[in-house]
Amino acid sequence: MIYRLELLLRTLARWLSRSEWAVRLLGLAKSEEPPAAAGLVIIQIDGLSHTQLGRALERGRMPFLRRLLEREGYRLHVMYSGVPSTTPAVQGELFYGVRQAVPAFRYLHRKSREIRVMYEPAAASAVEADLAKAGAPLLAGGSSYCDIYTGGADEAHFCPSSFGWDAVLRAANPLALAFLFLTNAFAFLRAGALLVVEVVLALTDVVRGLIGGHELAHELAFVPSRVVVCVLLRELMTIGAKLDLARGLPVVHLNFLGYDEQAHRRGPGSAFAHWSLKGIDDAVARIWRAAKGSARRDYDVWIYSDHGQESVVPYAKQHGRTIEEAVAEIFEGPTDEAAEAEAPSGAGEQARRARLLGGKRIQRLIVTAPEPEAPEARGRVTVVAPGPLGFVYLPEGAAAGPRDGLARALATKAKVPLVLAKDGAGTARAWTEDGAFTLPKDARAILGADHPFLEDAARELVALCRHADAGDFILCGWRAGAAACTFPAENGAHAGAGPEETKAFALLPADAALPERPHDQLRPADLRAAAFAELGGTATSMARPPGRAAGDGGTLKVMTYNVHSCIGMDGRHSPERIARVIARQAPDIVALQELDVGRARTRGIDQARRIAQHLEMDVHFHPAIHVEEEQYGNAVLTHLPMRPVRAGRLPGLPRRPQHEPRGAQWVTIEANGTEIQVINTHLGLSRQERVAQAAALLGPDWLDHPDCRGLVILAGDFNATAASPICRRLAGRLRDSQAGLDGHRPAKTYFGRYPLARIDHVFVDPATEVVGVEVPTTKLARVASDHLPLVVTLALGRDR
Repeated sequence: MIYRLELLLRTLARWLSRSEWAVRLLGLAKSEEPPAAAGLVIIQIDGLSHTQLGRALERGRMPFLRRLLEREGYRLHVMYSGVPSTTPAVQGELFYGVRQAVPAFRYLHRKSREIRVMYEPAAASAVEADLAKAGAPLLAGGSSYCDIYTGGADEAHFCPSSFGWDAVLRAANPLALAFLFLTNAFAFLRAGALLVVEVVLALTDVVRGLIGGHELAHELAFVPSRVVVCVLLRELMTIGAKLDLARGLPVVHLNFLGYDEQAHRRGPGSAFAHWSLKGIDDAVARIWRAAKGSARRDYDVWIYSDHGQESVVPYAKQHGRTIEEAVAEIFEGPTDEAAEAEAPSGAGEQARRARLLGGKRIQRLIVTAPEPEAPEARGRVTVVAPGPLGFVYLPEGAAAGPRDGLARALATKAKVPLVLAKDGAGTARAWTEDGAFTLPKDARAILGADHPFLEDAARELVALCRHADAGDFILCGWRAGAAACTFPAENGAHAGAGPEETKAFALLPADAALPERPHDQLRPADLRAAAFAELGGTATSMARPPGRAAGDGGTLKVMTYNVHSCIGMDGRHSPERIARVIARQAPDIVALQELDVGRARTRGIDQARRIAQHLEMDVHFHPAIHVEEEQYGNAVLTHLPMRPVRAGRLPGLPRRPQHEPRGAQWVTIEANGTEIQVINTHLGLSRQERVAQAAALLGPDWLDHPDCRGLVILAGDFNATAASPICRRLAGRLRDSQAGLDGHRPAKTYFGRYPLARIDHVFVDPATEVVGVEVPTTKLARVASDHLPLVVTLALGRDR
């Protein structure tokens, strides 16, 4: 009854859904795959380092992300962005599997002799065309928002190659657009209010900038860009993603730019930058809820950052001249005329982001830097320095000259913290004020012994020097022991090999099938592999807590779980979803009830084997019902050595043959040198049945059998509360694991969404110590079955 009511309410909610109606009225295509098909939402928070995320969580700036960690079974991973630590490089690796797709955000393309800026459509499209030859696109069939590349997405919005929503809106019926506006009126009003707040904050920022000595025109020009990127673009992306989730697109990728925009301007730890995280956190929460409520796909949501930022001081502020002027003096000698630079160092790239919104009216509000010019055959040294990583290109065909002398001059006279140039195969030369070095051999002297990615960063700096489009000299604004600088006018920067700019994060469900790797940290290629596994249904590895081996450390995790034939509270049949619920708890032993094997109602799937395959566990299944090819019953799963002892039916009521037959199974499992007797059962619905069945379990065939000694576990769905006569009788032989544990209040397990009763139990012999009990109440657990799992942690290796 409760299950049917839940289905009715969900159906009504879908019928009333604003996103569902918008999809219909806009005529958007919908997924035709089964509702249990895997889907993935990948959310990038641009520029947020692992360190700054930790501070934001501590300060309450991101309450929803904290909830994911504390209540939804997510884990926070360190991710190494790679060098260069820029969005185009990271997305090239994530979307196509290519490292160092570009040497920087802005660089000289040597073949065409054009300055490529990765927010420009031609540049982004040209690079992506090359990437597409190297690897399968991650976002095929899906959508992409505010990314450098489309990633092969069928629909790309607010990307350099596809500004705004112009195509969708032009094709839409005006009435449909009116409906979209009205049904999202609150979101638009909310965005309007936030725009006002952001304008006030921006004007405050202008005042602070003026006090700091910045030019009034430059400060005012930044206000519209900041407001558009931090609020309007974020809200439109969120609305678009919710529509895509209602449609059931297989993969959706979004890139929230607000924090990175603010951090460039005022620094990665500034109050202004962290203020933007509250809005991003709220947008993530809305997208997550839309994903979990989608009727057309079984979505997971991943959150990551592409890189962090270093706190820096602009080079011109440190030295009273631009890097272009300093380089020109070294290569061309002192002159009264400043060297011609392809873009003013103070212009930066951030203001260009607002152009992604599209629309002529919006563009009139936004001041962007002038387009960089190609050096044409000027015969002069070209400097391209878009951040703390800059390039010096010698004239085409020019002799390199005394390289060591020029590099030393850049390090000593121009005061560039670190100068690099390619050397022999697998090495690079490095110059600082302290002298010349070789990478990767001298990595500790250049990057510091405490660099979190010392070997990888050194190796990738060497590779960067050999990139086809890197400069003849690479100028680095960061090195260990020197004051960090950047070449444009900004207070937060990234692109180089600094510990903060390369230390990104990934916030993933605990069961994400991450590939094996030599280090604990992830990199974009690892996310790519895990995403393909998730979307392709090949994610089989159960993720375990770091450092915890199976049955090791003196503890054992036992789970009992009635899986309702793998049919969730949304009516969706999904053994994979059940496997994810189990995997996120990383149990050693799992007792499952209500499994279908070969039954027509669940498409003939062997649910026990399917779940075991996903978890990489062995399984022993016992059918309580076996009619021709169809079976229905219970199973024990474990990754530990297991052998079956006994399986059979429990007594029913002779006068009620129509009642569902019930059974039990007994297996022996070995863990950490301890032999464990595990009995899994599912008792009947009537009190008389349960009395007879409990008596049988206490009899000589089961618990009173001479071999049923030592560490004994009786688990299952007893259809009876702890206060019932049968549970009290069982507790006379064994101990209720939820009773008597210090600091634990017994938790209810039925039904899933709003648990009302405690009818799933794990009983253990009195000599076994219970050290932990948990009933997961994550969104996933509450929808996957009409029961919640019960997880009990037992002590092993103690004197009995």
